[in-house]
Amino acid sequence: MAKVEVYTTSCCPYCVRAKSLLESKGVAFDEIDVTADDALREKMIERAGGRRTVPEIFINGKIIGGYDDLRALEDEGGLDPLLSEPG
Repeated sequence: MAKVEVYTTSCCPYCVRAKSLLESKGVAFDEIDVTADDALREKMIERAGGRRTVPEIFINGKIIGGYDDLRALEDEGGLDPLLSEPG
């Protein structure tokens, strides 16, 4: 099973959607809440290549992007193969 990380904030509707999509697929993930932690937010921005919005989703250390990117990957049939790779 892949290692999935989701950077979130506490009041982000796209974060809720991303987590809901992953949960509906039975995917375990690490949620990293950057709401009140500037150091974690800076780490997220660095890992995401300068992207500042949440959610930022990583699968096995590779940036997927935000909710829209995750949803598009799912709709194209590309999410399940990524999730089945060992983490």
